[in-house]
Amino acid sequence: MIRPEVPGSKSITNRALLLAAMAEGESLIRGCLSSEDAKVFLEALETLGFEIVKTPSAGSRLVKNEDVKILGRGGEIPVKAAEVYVGSAGTAARFLVAMLAFSDGSYTVRSSGQMKKRPMAPLIEALKAAGAEVECLEEEGHFPLRITGCGGRIREEIRVRIDQSSQFLSALLIAAAASRRKLRIIREGDHGLAYVDMTIRMLSSFGVKAECSGACYAFDGSASLKGREYRVEADVSAAAYFYALAAILGKEAAVSGVHEGMLQGDTEFIRLLEKTGCELREEEGTLILRGPEGGKLRGGFTADMSRCSDQALTLAAIAPFADAPVRITGISHIRFQECDRIAAICKNLSALGIECREETDGVTILPGTPHAAEVDSFGDHRVAMSFGLTAVRCPGIVIRDRECCRKTFAEYFEVLDSLL
Repeated sequence: MIRPEVPGSKSITNRALLLAAMAEGESLIRGCLSSEDAKVFLEALETLGFEIVKTPSAGSRLVKNEDVKILGRGGEIPVKAAEVYVGSAGTAARFLVAMLAFSDGSYTVRSSGQMKKRPMAPLIEALKAAGAEVECLEEEGHFPLRITGCGGRIREEIRVRIDQSSQFLSALLIAAAASRRKLRIIREGDHGLAYVDMTIRMLSSFGVKAECSGACYAFDGSASLKGREYRVEADVSAAAYFYALAAILGKEAAVSGVHEGMLQGDTEFIRLLEKTGCELREEEGTLILRGPEGGKLRGGFTADMSRCSDQALTLAAIAPFADAPVRITGISHIRFQECDRIAAICKNLSALGIECREETDGVTILPGTPHAAEVDSFGDHRVAMSFGLTAVRCPGIVIRDRECCRKTFAEYFEVLDSLL
């Protein structure tokens, strides 16, 4: 039985940290992911004047989760003028920018070179329409930014396009909830709604309900975010690699804290593995997956991965071990993440001798036997972790810059090696 330890969810950690900072009173966020992304987010909050105390979470062994105490200021940002650094963290970049744009301060927001390449224009357009002043200091629609908040002059209706990232909508939802104003947000597009649902459920946990009707999200301004104790779920994105490992090794895997009904959409990937011949069951609140005998995966299916797109790379990395082609669709937006992930899939599989066909919004992968070669991570943690699975079945694969996993799961390869 494969029983790995995984960190807290990145998506939930960064949402919880921001909600705690914008709430009234003290919050204790237990089991936070301790990674470069979370570190950047916390440092940015400290730059903005929030009081933060971190302690190691009880029970952590290889994986170092943290408990974080934050004193919220009821929607106010203590420091009214600052330079904030968001690194390569998409959640920090989008969420903090929206929060600053709804404030009564003036800020410069800088990022890593990688984050400068990622899209921001739809969020910038929405924030300008809301009444904030947002100036792009280099390339239009990209970091770095100079922001002057709209304060009490927020317009009551905001529209935002989310075809490139649902984080734009989640950022506006959190900022709107913290503003305690009557607001309507209209989304255009339907990408990544599982993450939007996560945001809405977490807002409710902190005391503010969004009224949802089709593409409209409304706040009546009557409620405020309240500080509380909140436990972060285990990271299903991280757990998915180990369920996929069980699939290609023909073993069983169980990850503590992973169960049906979680906030995270990547549980859909674990269910998707049933198409490859895996068996899935839940025992005592934990999902257990058994891989097919000998790791002989079943292919011949198309997987729409629009709701769990972070795992498109994971499925692609194990697809060569299937007995028929595997087609992945619904993932055009992953071209705009840490790298062009569809291109990364095709380049690396080709280097391993696997035939694949690149499509506008996906890829088709033919079965084959990977050979030893060098795999390029492109500085993308998801690429490195996914092809780490391929390397388990094919000795001699070398992954360049696997240290990029520090972004979300620094101990990943250490945990993976401990299971083999």
